[in-house]
Amino acid sequence: MKRGEPLSISAQWKNVRTAAQSLAPLAREHQIILTHGNGPQVGLLAMQAEAFEGVERYPFDVMGAATEGMIGYMLEQELGNLLGYDVPVATILTRVEVSAQDPEFSDPSKFIGPTFNQAEIAALHETHGWIFRQDGRMWRRVIASPQPRRILWHRPIRWLLEKGAVVICAGGGGIPVVDTGDNIMEGVEAVIDKDRASSLLATHVPADLFIMATDVSGVYEAYDTPAQCLLRKATPQQLGSQAFSKGSMGPKIEAAINFVRKTGKCAAIGSLSEISQIVAGEAGTWIVPDEMASMDAGADLSA
Repeated sequence: MKRGEPLSISAQWKNVRTAAQSLAPLAREHQIILTHGNGPQVGLLAMQAEAFEGVERYPFDVMGAATEGMIGYMLEQELGNLLGYDVPVATILTRVEVSAQDPEFSDPSKFIGPTFNQAEIAALHETHGWIFRQDGRMWRRVIASPQPRRILWHRPIRWLLEKGAVVICAGGGGIPVVDTGDNIMEGVEAVIDKDRASSLLATHVPADLFIMATDVSGVYEAYDTPAQCLLRKATPQQLGSQAFSKGSMGPKIEAAINFVRKTGKCAAIGSLSEISQIVAGEAGTWIVPDEMASMDAGADLSA
């Protein structure tokens, strides 16, 4: 979903078709694992559940699984229509382990659902007890977004890749579960950040290139100000010295840094519409290992 769009199924299908058209050419040339967000969809489900008085609402782990299946189906259908029988596409509901002691449970930060103005959020907080934070010029509901610790499991994902399939998994950051003892898993009220879960998955597969495709051209210094400047290439050390929004670009920067430092390979952030150019190194912001900085000594990292 694009910022400001209605949460309608027709808008989602339109965006999925656009995404599939960008991704299909890559799927014919590369092994691809696709992950996706679910913030607007799971937020809408939560709002719909509140409308039914006297009915126990679905917990966020169940709603996460529902949206993972829904969005996975839409991506699978549109990619399948373009790829035909040449490249199989498969969706896996993916559980992701988190810690019950994660500080996010007492200080939530993950945006879900639509935007509201300041006058609207007071009534919603009074009625439902929801917590809000400012997102740009508007306000959105937030819930806990604990750090992903372990993806259950990697083996089926690898099996499908070996069979030449495009794998859609860890949607919405995966289904959050905690270990209650003796490897007994139980769902929790949370939404895992998709970029952090994707970074963990990309690290353990491992991926040759980790791309976070979004609706902006890349990482900007002084974003949304007259002085904003697009970074073309940066190292984890350079990005780590700057401050980025905790609710939007911050997790992407963190995810990219973690992947690059753990694997020694590159990550990239950029527009989904330019995904082929990003793969070719011609667009987006590339995050490269720190040791590559000396090879680009004197080069301007912005454009």
